[in-house]
Amino acid sequence: MSTLDFKMPDDEAGLEDWRYVHNVIVPPAALSLDEVRERAGRYLLEVAHLGDVLVGCTTVRPPEEGTSTATVIARVLPEHRGQGFGGELYERGLKQARALGADVIETVVLASNEDGLRFALRRGFVETERYLLPGDSVHWIDLRLA
Repeated sequence: MSTLDFKMPDDEAGLEDWRYVHNVIVPPAALSLDEVRERAGRYLLEVAHLGDVLVGCTTVRPPEEGTSTATVIARVLPEHRGQGFGGELYERGLKQARALGADVIETVVLASNEDGLRFALRRGFVETERYLLPGDSVHWIDLRLA
């Protein structure tokens, strides 16, 4: 039985919760509320709470037309790591991606997020690309589930 309460961010408070977690975990790619609203129209976003406490969020980017590759991203706030929440978020996102027709699962991690990179590698992801976006000083790492 899940210990977390998952909700699609369908109101301002939910969108702000998702934005907060995203921006804490990936500060070089901080998003405005309008950018989160736009993403909510393209991707499956969820926030996860333990009671009233915000723990993390997920993003599932569905396969694009003509492909079977989805991206699953699980983010857990630093103070809630090491308690199994990341696995719970990831497994939920993985099931959602598979239900959307994904046969190939990818993820992306900011290189400075050592916890996130270890998490992905422990679950069988392998690095496929490492790159800098214009203006960034920290690499992004694309990984694919082996």
